[in-house]
Amino acid sequence: MTGHDPDDVLLTPAEVARLFGVDVKTVSRWAVAGKLESIRTLGGHRRYPAAHVRALLNRQERAET
Repeated sequence: MTGHDPDDVLLTPAEVARLFGVDVKTVSRWAVAGKLESIRTLGGHRRYPAAHVRALLNRQERAET
């Protein structure tokens, strides 16, 4: 995990899955594989910095065109 802006909005796995049109488990696999940056809450849940999610979405959209 790289440092992220503490003021950045954090997205839940369900929110990220909805943006990409994939299952929540896929989002978790991406995080484990290092494809998507995540942080862990005190309760152990994953959260995804919105800026990193947007960057990945932009790269995906450019690759599709």
